[in-house]
Amino acid sequence: MLDQDTPQLDLVFHALGDPTRRRMLRALADGEQTIGQLAEPFAISLWAASKHVKALETAGLLQREIRGRTHICRLDPGPLASAQEWLSYYERFWTGRLDALEQLLRHLDASKTKTTKGTKP
Repeated sequence: MLDQDTPQLDLVFHALGDPTRRRMLRALADGEQTIGQLAEPFAISLWAASKHVKALETAGLLQREIRGRTHICRLDPGPLASAQEWLSYYERFWTGRLDALEQLLRHLDASKTKTTKGTKP
């Protein structure tokens, strides 16, 4: 299990906690983009977009390359694997809980069916 107290994991979840940043990451999954291209779908300034990019960069979720005056961003999916590893523990937990609930409901349904067949209308 991944150490739950890693500062990097905190940064990743902080970055993923914002819907604008999540959409920016999704856009980067299709290929590199400039900060202007990342800002375009939103009603935000380049300055605000740069702040979002900085949060993603600090979390290690993107890499930025400066070409002249243009900042090119590309996705770095490595830290997402750490977040997925952390979340997978809880996925197993909820899967187990839901499986137990399903078994209980099937048992209750079977008991109800037996009771209904045993009574006459």
